[in-house]
Amino acid sequence: MTFTEQPLLIFDGACGTSLQLMDITESDWSGCEGCNEILNLSAPKHIIQFHTSMLAAGAMVIETDTFGASRVVLEEYGLQDKVKEINTRAVENARLAIGGLDNKYVAGSVGPGTKLPSLGHIGVTELADATREQVEALLAAGVDCLIIETCQDLLQTKTALVAAFEVIEISGVEVPVMASVTIEQQGSMLVGSDIATVVATLEPFPLFSLGLNCATGPLDMMSHIKYLSQNWPYRISVIPNQGLPEVVNGATHYPLSPADYAEQMYQFVVNQGVSIVGGCCGTSPAHIAALVKRLAGVTPGPREVLI
Repeated sequence: MTFTEQPLLIFDGACGTSLQLMDITESDWSGCEGCNEILNLSAPKHIIQFHTSMLAAGAMVIETDTFGASRVVLEEYGLQDKVKEINTRAVENARLAIGGLDNKYVAGSVGPGTKLPSLGHIGVTELADATREQVEALLAAGVDCLIIETCQDLLQTKTALVAAFEVIEISGVEVPVMASVTIEQQGSMLVGSDIATVVATLEPFPLFSLGLNCATGPLDMMSHIKYLSQNWPYRISVIPNQGLPEVVNGATHYPLSPADYAEQMYQFVVNQGVSIVGGCCGTSPAHIAALVKRLAGVTPGPREVLI
């Protein structure tokens, strides 16, 4: 069964917070500590270990460690000339982890970068060029889909999507494209757009899915996902944090247990017809394993789209 034919897709959990728990040495970072993407080249064993842990938990889709692998982000570490190499190796590392497993897929992760055009941090042309460069590398390396994720600015989102679809058209490599926005706890994206504006803005794009990830846990996404269920005619994705982050003894803590996380995600699938689920910050292999177990044999519930 192909990626697009799967009635329910279960993505992996958090890359960044999982890497923080690993024994990654100073030499592993190759002088670029904090740049998770360099580990694809300097210490691929850690990335493969992460992917393998999520696959063992039952994840069907693993995201490449390329969230910050665009020129815009990599130049902050002096790595701007390694865009193609890092993205290519990231896909290879994901494939190595999958090995001979059946019905497992690789999603090319494209993050928002560190500069938002609506706030004047970066020009649209520069952002589009950087996105095209990254997407070209991911497609050439053989991803099964693209996920433009953690979008905090609709201008950034549109720019990235236009660039991605341009590359797809020129290259002739057809893959599904997913968009995932981040809605803060106050109910809007970082630059102020609400979910209704998101739907109206992204409706013209031939997206495979639209959804939410990061910022909050499942419960704070409930009203936004309900809106999508009624107003977005295609697939919906929900990839939340392991609850709202808290500071405990000076460290970031995510409160949801695997069982609680899985139950809340189950409600999205059966009640709102969500067909793509997974985990963002804090979600461990235990959370994904609980999610897989809770959704065993479950089919996404019916939706009554109002538009």
